[in-house]
Amino acid sequence: QVQVVESGGGSVQAGGSLRLSCEFSTWRYRSYCVGWFRSGPGKEREGVATIDSDGTIAYRESVKGRFSISQDKAKKILYLQMDSLKPEDTAMYYCALDKVGYCDGTPDETRDGMDFWGEGIQVTVSS
Repeated sequence: QVQVVESGGGSVQAGGSLRLSCEFSTWRYRSYCVGWFRSGPGKEREGVATIDSDGTIAYRESVKGRFSISQDKAKKILYLQMDSLKPEDTAMYYCALDKVGYCDGTPDETRDGMDFWGEGIQVTVSS
């Protein structure tokens, strides 16, 4: 079992920035896919950004150019730098790990293959 803990959320005004961190209790898989997902009020959980063991990165179209995903495998931490935040980015953000294989497809398409999830952290962007 892998424990996943998100941090760094909070409230910010539109145009502001936040950096989310996600710490894994273990990260020892040769091939993997990790990513950030979000669930807004009344919305289904959607993929935001993913990165895999090959370093392949994918973003949701609406966050391209504003969000940046990165990983520090030695520290077992995944990051999401969020700039130019908009009210529509308001959501509960989740971190997840797929311990088998690579990220296959868009972030939305990787969602159902994730094996371990964090409990989520709230991001609120006010106008």
